[in-house]
Amino acid sequence: KDVRSQFWETYEVVAEEVDSEFLERYNGDIDIIPTFAGLFSAVTTSFIIASQPNPGDTTNALLIQLILLAANGTSAPQSITLPQPAGYSSSNVWAQSLAYASLLLSLFAAFGAILGKQW
Repeated sequence: KDVRSQFWETYEVVAEEVDSEFLERYNGDIDIIPTFAGLFSAVTTSFIIASQPNPGDTTNALLIQLILLAANGTSAPQSITLPQPAGYSSSNVWAQSLAYASLLLSLFAAFGAILGKQW
């Protein structure tokens, strides 16, 4: 064997070792990312849901109107007065925008990890 072929054989062995260590290390890291992204997404979603206005007030007002309509028979219902939703402050809009953005980014991170794992 000449020196050149011996060099490439040695290079192939060393490159295979380095590549297998690299893939093993990053494969383990990629397994963890969807787990943490999923947990973060669940927590972020719970904060988003908690910051939404309560639709129960509107539902209760509409149910009262239905009860009154049923109690009065076919007579015309009274005027419906639904509670007016309170306006959102700019800080509330910013907080919700950041919450939705963080949810979107964590879902993209999980999606990217799954794509990387499958690749």
